[in-house]
Amino acid sequence: MNRLSIQERAKILGCLVEGMSVRASCRITGAAKKTVLRLIGEFGAACAEYHDKHVRNISSQRIQCDEIWSFCYAKKKNVPQELQGVYGYGDVYTWTALDADTKLMVSWLVANRNVKAANKFIHDLRDRLVGRIQLTTDGYKIYLNAIENVFAGDIDYAQLVKVYGDGEAATEKKYSPSEFVCADKTKVTGNPDPAHISTSFVERSNLSMRMSMRRFTRLTNAFSKKIANHEHAIAIYFMYYNFGRIHQTLRVTPAMEAGITDHVWSLEEIVGLAEPVKMAA
Repeated sequence: MNRLSIQERAKILGCLVEGMSVRASCRITGAAKKTVLRLIGEFGAACAEYHDKHVRNISSQRIQCDEIWSFCYAKKKNVPQELQGVYGYGDVYTWTALDADTKLMVSWLVANRNVKAANKFIHDLRDRLVGRIQLTTDGYKIYLNAIENVFAGDIDYAQLVKVYGDGEAATEKKYSPSEFVCADKTKVTGNPDPAHISTSFVERSNLSMRMSMRRFTRLTNAFSKKIANHEHAIAIYFMYYNFGRIHQTLRVTPAMEAGITDHVWSLEEIVGLAEPVKMAA
């Protein structure tokens, strides 16, 4: 079997992290669909492993958390009866924890939107941090017990609930958000600074995810058909976001701002994570 060069694989990776679908990446690079899917699996596993090992001991002061919805295989209402309730079929959520200062995506988890997932996500976040932080989430009640169980009060935690109006006619609601009315800030634990009770940065990152991963684009057929590919694609995106893409407001990558690395990673370096033996040689 012919093996693609590192430059050819980097070109495929570049297409994927810039929001192209699998088939579009095939047309641009000339690679076969099976090749692109295989590389997504290899890249995704390597990126997830690198993030797990190296994005740790983060000295963060302010963290914002949120969950972004997507679906896999089919929308929930279209999932066959025998697959209803099976993970990976229907609604899938990506839990994200963003450092408000460095814009580093500290922790992420692809899972359901339930108590088990919340506890796993908050545990992972806590294990990656050093020192006391101020944390802001939306008003999702599941966060309350999860954060109390994991941080045991050693945190400044607040919830921010945005209130929207009824909006325009029903036909407009489907594509346009309702008018923003106000934001209710509630202190939950510790003494969070009211000036930094915000979820704006992590909500903005949701837009970046939808723009940079074709699988998150609404009203298309580019959604993930298999949960494993979905998870791999997200791992690749966050690796590139943290290490390979310069943040416009920082003029460096989030990983550089957080002190995890001293340079902007090239696509070839990210591809090289899947070939540790070859790179070492």
